Formats: sequence, structure tokens, C-alpha cells
Amino acid sequence: MREFEKLKKSILNDYPRLGLEDNFKFACHPGVPCFNDCCADINIFLTPYDIIRMKNHLNISSNEFLEKYTLSPIDENQRHPVIMLKMNDDDKKKCPFVTDKGCSIYSDRPWSCRMYPLGLASPSESIKNEGEFYFLMRDDFCKGFEEDGEWTIKGWIGDQGIEPYDDAGKLFKEISLHPFFDSGKSLSPQKIEMLYMVCYDIDRFREFLFESSFFDRFEVDEKTKEQIKNDDVELFGFGVKWLKFSLFGEKTIEIKDEAVKTAKMKKK
Repeated sequence: MREFEKLKKSILNDYPRLGLEDNFKFACHPGVPCFNDCCADINIFLTPYDIIRMKNHLNISSNEFLEKYTLSPIDENQRHPVIMLKMNDDDKKKCPFVTDKGCSIYSDRPWSCRMYPLGLASPSESIKNEGEFYFLMRDDFCKGFEEDGEWTIKGWIGDQGIEPYDDAGKLFKEISLHPFFDSGKSLSPQKIEMLYMVCYDIDRFREFLFESSFFDRFEVDEKTKEQIKNDDVELFGFGVKWLKFSLFGEKTIEIKDEAVKTAKMKKK
């Protein structure tokens, strides 16, 4: 994690800032000499939406995906759980989904794979008048920059289907960048487990909702119930509201009157 912080500092200080209309040359295809070289010995941090797309592509549960394909590194300065893709245990440390022909889950590949060779930097709030910016990751091994393809940043983002990833990413940032963490506070182990379940083990979160007394205690309309029962993205959106309520005390979920009365009775 310290290496990640060093890289972030280098990006903020050394990399040229690019906007949506700026141009760059790049192309990746089986004819490029370095094809697949970027899919090995690399740290790929997975977002909640990455996991939804990947586990559904593989037709497995979120729990099975997490156990088989991910790692959860721990750092003493870490504010909440993060998930990394687990590379193969071989000399090259290849991605488990890469083949000689390319990515076997290409249509549902993670955000960082779609973005490459673009990166997106988010300076801290302490840097005034500095918003998010794009930059190019010019790895020495990559020959894609020698190809003829020419793009604008905006054009690349559209071509790579990044928009739904960014939309879900904004929801995730409502939790991961919540002011609660900036105040120096930390979550209890139970709340960390709840955050992990909602953000990463989405199928277990659905079980938590539908196989408990949750809907007896909280106001959730029938349309929302149907949506979150059948749509992982809708479920994650609801989960963000639940985390704001359960972790940070925000009034994003309404408690039923009967549940309030029962709680008061138990206190007497």
C-alpha cells in the first residue's frame, strides 16, 4: 500500500494532466508484440461494480468469486476493505482470465483494464482548485503507443464502455470517501464486515435482506423490493443507502413505526 501512495504522489507531481478533448495515440491487438504483457504481475484493485460484472459473466456467486479470484490486503492506515484480483501462482503471475487470444472475460473486464493506458487521478481536497484529471501510463514494455490509432480521452472512454463503471463508482465514493473517515474515526469490526458484504459480497447482502426480518423493520416499497431482488446494480444502490444509515447515522432508510415502538418497549 505504501508503493501505491508513492505512485499517487508521482502522478500528482510528474504526469501531464489531460482533459476530455486531449489526444493520444494507442492501439492494442494480437499483432502488437507486447500483447498480454500488461495482464501479468500487476495490482488490479476491483470496484463493487467490477465484481458484479465479473461474477455474473462467470455465472458464480459473489462469495465464490471472492474466495477463488481475489485478495484483501490489509494496511494499518486502511480505512475500509479493499479487494485485489489474485494473479496466478506462476512465474509470470498472469491474470487468471488471460489467454493466448486475449482476455476471456473481455466484455466484462474491470474498470482499470478498460481504462488502460489512461489513468484517472483524484487529488485530495487539501489541493485547492484541483479536480480529477486523466493521464497516460507509458509503461516501457507497451508498444501500443507506436500504433496508428488516435483517440481523444472522451472518445476512448466511450469506446471502452466505461460510463456504467463510472456511474457505479460515484456511488461507491459516497461510502469510501465519506467525511466520517476524514474526521479520523474508524469503524467497528461488525460495521467493517457490513461494508464488505454490501460492497463486495452482493449476493450475501441480498440474502441478508430477504432471509431476515429486515423488511419487517424498515420501510421499503414493493417496487424497490422487486428491483433489488433481481438486479445487482439496483441492489448495490440500495446498499449504499443502507450503509449511510447503518454506518454513518444518515436518515437514508426509514424505520417502520412498529419497529420503533418495539424498540422502545424493550428499553423499558
